Amino acid sequence: MSGTGTRIFYGVSGAAVAGGLYYIYQMPGDAGSAELRFQKLAEEVTAAGRKLRLEREEAQRKAQTEGEEWAKKAGAQIDKTADSLRSNVNEANAKLGSGLSQAGQKLDQLTDEGSKKVNSAYDQASKAYKDTSKQVNETADSFDKTVNKKASEAKGGILSWLGFGGK
Repeated sequence: MSGTGTRIFYGVSGAAVAGGLYYIYQMPGDAGSAELRFQKLAEEVTAAGRKLRLEREEAQRKAQTEGEEWAKKAGAQIDKTADSLRSNVNEANAKLGSGLSQAGQKLDQLTDEGSKKVNSAYDQASKAYKDTSKQVNETADSFDKTVNKKASEAKGGILSWLGFGGK
């Protein structure tokens, strides 16, 4: 025995013995009948002690059984909660992975579209540059021809004034 149960047992036993001794001391009459009464009282005290010990052991078994049942229920609830959390985390990871994949695909698509637009704008700018260059060169050539023609006509007119040529 240990703990509170032991103290209760000794306390009850001591009280019973003390009560028995007081009873014997107060009892008038013959010592043999007092001894028989004392033995009967001692047997009752021993029986009460056994009963208390059995009740205490039963209470301990019951408390242990209830504690084990509670621990099983609590463990099951903890496992259920942990499984639910794992499931939620896995679901979030899947959604995040899917979102990242979609974002990557969208980024690739936008990059491709951007490259195409840049290449198209470059091609248009190159064509416009070539066309403009060609027009500038044609205009410059036409201007040169006109200037040369007019200069030649003017030269012929001035020389004819001076008497060096004529028609």
